[in-house]
Amino acid sequence: MSMKTIMVCDDDQGIVDVLEILLDAEGFNVITEINSTNLLKKIEVHKPDLLLLDLWMPLLSGDQVLKTIRNTESIKKLPVIVLSASVDGSDIAEDAGANDFVAKPFNLDDIINKIKVFLY
Repeated sequence: MSMKTIMVCDDDQGIVDVLEILLDAEGFNVITEINSTNLLKKIEVHKPDLLLLDLWMPLLSGDQVLKTIRNTESIKKLPVIVLSASVDGSDIAEDAGANDFVAKPFNLDDIINKIKVFLY
């Protein structure tokens, strides 16, 4: 089985680092992006198997990015799990087209289990 690639987009470097270490330890290839405005281009280049996306980011919010992904033919089927500390996060994520939602602060096992649902 080939190594699955997961892209992580969050404006919090600490969260990005934790997820990168965790996913790497689980055997995933991890690509990170802190600036959401670079994300679409990066997805087209790296073609990840799944995206972990923060909802609240400066410049371009996660739900805006997600709506663009869902309207872009080449990447619209990309599984996206939204991460957010927001109370309405799961509703916003669902409205934008997320496949799943994880509340922050998140449980690492929970994230891994959700990822495996989509990748295996």
